[in-house]
Amino acid sequence: MKRKTDKRLRLGVVGVGYLGEFHAQKYASMKDIDLVGLVDIDLERAKEMARKYNTKAYHSHTEILSLVDGLSLAVPTVSHFEIGYDILDHGIHLLIEKPISLKLSDADQLIEVAKKNNAILQIGHIERFNPAVIKMESLLSRPFFIDSHRLAFFTNRGADVDVVLDLMIHDLDIILRIVNSEITEIDAVGMPVVSGKIDIANARITFSNGMVANLTVSRVSSVSLRMMRIFQLDNCISIDYGKRKINVTQFKGNEKSFTDLPSLAHKEEAFPDSDPLADQISSFVESIKTRTEPKVTGVDGKKALAVALLISEQIKRRTKTLS
Repeated sequence: MKRKTDKRLRLGVVGVGYLGEFHAQKYASMKDIDLVGLVDIDLERAKEMARKYNTKAYHSHTEILSLVDGLSLAVPTVSHFEIGYDILDHGIHLLIEKPISLKLSDADQLIEVAKKNNAILQIGHIERFNPAVIKMESLLSRPFFIDSHRLAFFTNRGADVDVVLDLMIHDLDIILRIVNSEITEIDAVGMPVVSGKIDIANARITFSNGMVANLTVSRVSSVSLRMMRIFQLDNCISIDYGKRKINVTQFKGNEKSFTDLPSLAHKEEAFPDSDPLADQISSFVESIKTRTEPKVTGVDGKKALAVALLISEQIKRRTKTLS
């Protein structure tokens, strides 16, 4: 059993743009940690956030390495590896936003340097902390088909990578966790619309156990939607990530309703007061204190990245063939 430390942790955030500010906000609200600094290459932004959350501002992550036990890294993906490696190489615990990196070789190095320096490496796949997802996992028996839709309005945030690494990777992480079977086939299509990178994508993934997953993502949609449906022999589980709500339709076999159709039973549960990001931050802090493996490991992040890259490469090859 791991021994829990009672020492107050010194934590900080590298990259305090849109998402990084939320990390700073969560840390600042925690009573058992000290938010010792915020880092951003835009020093004025760092100073603004530091004033808001009563801490200090820094221009480079190197200035804060000797002052912290752990950091959140919320910079553009292209910088994940370089900055993340330096942080972990100093033995500092790291919560790095998804995706873990741009290349599998970089992900391997991050995992290895974390292990070498006995540092916690957690990947920010926030949907793992969505209570609707947690509830769904307790209801699984044997899924045979998963249908996932993640649609968003276009913003420049996240546009440094394609939509597969930006949005679909959330759903890939969940699916890989619940299916636990080897992938035998991927068929993917997509296209750029406004960013110069893939903005719309669909992937159909077949697993060796016969399970099939169909994923659709768009970041140029006129509506916002984050839903997944898991079909099993006796029920269909529907998750609304955004509303943090789960609906289960139970198939009642040979029973007939007055319409002479199979009888169905519906049950819905919502978690409106939950805060997945706060739960993710708390889980990171708990892993540091107890020296236990995080809920979303570097290996988990690499697995999702590997499939995402296969999908992106297939779309790019298909687009070249058609052009």
